Amino acid sequence: MIVMKFGGTSVQDAASIRNVCKIIDSRKDKRPIVVLSACAGITNELVACAELAADGNREEAQDRLEKNVYERHYTIVQELIEDLREQDLLIRHIRQHIDDLSHLLYGISITGDLSPRVLDFALSYGETLSTSITTVALREAKMRSILADSRECIITNSAFGRAEPLLEQTRIACEANLLNHVMEGRIPVLQGFIAANEEGITTTLGRGGSDYTTAIVGSVLHADNIEIWTDVDGILTADPKIVKNARRVQEMSFQEASELAYFGAKVLHPSTLLPAIEKNIPVTILNSKRPEIEGTRITALTARTDSAVKSISYKRGITVVNISSTRMLGSYGFMKKIFDVFDFFRTSVDLVVTSEVSVSLSIESSPDMPGLLRELEQYGTINLQENRAIVCVVGEKIIDERGLAARIFSRLQNVPIDMISQGGSDTNMTFVIHEQYIGEAVSMLHEEFFPA
Repeated sequence: MIVMKFGGTSVQDAASIRNVCKIIDSRKDKRPIVVLSACAGITNELVACAELAADGNREEAQDRLEKNVYERHYTIVQELIEDLREQDLLIRHIRQHIDDLSHLLYGISITGDLSPRVLDFALSYGETLSTSITTVALREAKMRSILADSRECIITNSAFGRAEPLLEQTRIACEANLLNHVMEGRIPVLQGFIAANEEGITTTLGRGGSDYTTAIVGSVLHADNIEIWTDVDGILTADPKIVKNARRVQEMSFQEASELAYFGAKVLHPSTLLPAIEKNIPVTILNSKRPEIEGTRITALTARTDSAVKSISYKRGITVVNISSTRMLGSYGFMKKIFDVFDFFRTSVDLVVTSEVSVSLSIESSPDMPGLLRELEQYGTINLQENRAIVCVVGEKIIDERGLAARIFSRLQNVPIDMISQGGSDTNMTFVIHEQYIGEAVSMLHEEFFPA
């Protein structure tokens, strides 16, 4: 059994969905379960509609819903589904969902309530629409597909907007709602990103959560392989928007891929690999536009290669918080107090560098940055460096490679470095620079480690 996930660009229009059906058909002997994202751009449209309604602009929200959501899916159905009866039934089905969304937007405009719980429910319609269409398209292509509801399969806590799966309950639900279909030769099609808590209330796994859905399902059902179908040929040696000649990485370890995902690689959601790592299930990254390309295979262990570096990643929107205090000198418990503040303000820390009298921490954002800084000021002088980026050089042999740091920083001698971190992981060397230097830094490092 395999679990296949197709992202938004893979189901963005009729031609793309037709292509997805061909890919699934080529793998039907492997007993696939299919997970889909919303059509490209639809989640953003639903967010915009909900925000407009919350601001009291109900008519504008409704107009946007009709033009950018309903008409988009209506066009896909007309171009994709040939059987007129199936086409009519599917359009009616979509119309009902749009009407339900309209009622929800009306309620939001009256109450002004756009809590994470309400937003999760609004966003769930994107994946509901894409899976409804694709299930019918698969049947028309002579495959025994069946539409499943992720809310009956993925059971989470009630952290709306970024819910976490309850794995034992999810295992029981997936076995009950998916396994029999697979064993009997049917192809379940379920929504990525969306789930439900134990009371049956819709939750979401956060942006990029369709990858996470795929890994969760693969993990609890002990799949042989997890396939993530995107619009790139796999994991590349660098962002192709910066490095035009970036190359495909054929094999990568879970550790390497996890570092890349966390530090900005767009191909994978940061949480995706965790369930796969626990069950040692290979993950393959593939391109739905070029299915003949082998992609990148991610496994627990990979063959040793000549190059110490596998890929270079980066993450924008970083703020470095510098805390200076002579009270740190020779004291204990100081770091705990600082991290208790970050914990209280629910702020994740990426990198930490310390000296005898100062500590520097990099963060992406904080729900209450002014409050966080006020609380930290009681422990020392605070200095912020904003508009920063983390650049991460990844490879399993990095810690054993003599002279690697010298190669990196000699190459970047004209780029100001704000912070350097190595040692927390034996698979990466990480540093912080101003965002304006990202293109220069990534390009130069790619030239150094992946010469033409």
